[in-house]
Amino acid sequence: MSLLAISDLHVRHEDNRAFTESLRPRADDDWLLVAGDVAETTTDVLWAMELLSKRFSTVVWVPGNHDLWTTPNDPVQLRGRERYLYLVDSLRALGVHTPEDPYPVWHGPEGPVAVAPLFVLYDHTFRPEGTRTKKEALDVAYEAGVVCTDEYLLHPDPYPGRDAWCRSRLEYTRRRLDALDPEVPTVLVNHYPLVREPTRVLHYPEFAQWCGTEATADWHLRYRARAVVYGHLHIPRTITVDGVPHIEVSLGYPREWGPRPHPPEGPRRILP
Repeated sequence: MSLLAISDLHVRHEDNRAFTESLRPRADDDWLLVAGDVAETTTDVLWAMELLSKRFSTVVWVPGNHDLWTTPNDPVQLRGRERYLYLVDSLRALGVHTPEDPYPVWHGPEGPVAVAPLFVLYDHTFRPEGTRTKKEALDVAYEAGVVCTDEYLLHPDPYPGRDAWCRSRLEYTRRRLDALDPEVPTVLVNHYPLVREPTRVLHYPEFAQWCGTEATADWHLRYRARAVVYGHLHIPRTITVDGVPHIEVSLGYPREWGPRPHPPEGPRRILP
């Protein structure tokens, strides 16, 4: 029985879609954590998640920024929070755990652990060196030509901005995590890294401001994390912060994983 994780499937790409179709559990009771960026349209998100929910014993999902985009070719034109809640309701109907559901407890080897799917967005506090405000950080990014597509497709409705949505999600999520049994460790699952360290290697450092929030920097300690799972950066690796492994599990785009010497093998094993 394994706790497995993957993210950034981006199934609109033919090679990634074929890879997703090939995913299978290693044992009948394996769990799969899907850390966001399944696809850019609701149709593709639900196709992939239905496929995975039928194969793995338990599936846990958190939204990535691409999942929340409102693209012109999506049959569902909901924006912001309404789009997120539409995906939550649709995935619940498939039996998938979401950030709005009670946190499931995994009782496999090295368990029990509470698996906590998080949705906390970003707030431009991972700013470029020398900038002190969100406006300054955005000005630097626009001048460099390094601007996340979220600025055009990820709408924060009904919030005035994605940073305001982030603050609301942080408050909500803290309350839920604080209510957990303090004797039970956790596995924290978020699309974005919870600490800034993974963004230090970005080729374009201006992009880090769309990659998380400083408000979660101590969550791996505060909430007794056995491991932190994330995606988004398309740099699959493990770093250790304060003794806790932070594991990026992204597949990424075919142009990124295709040239690597070995093809992707499937989900990463988080526990045991």
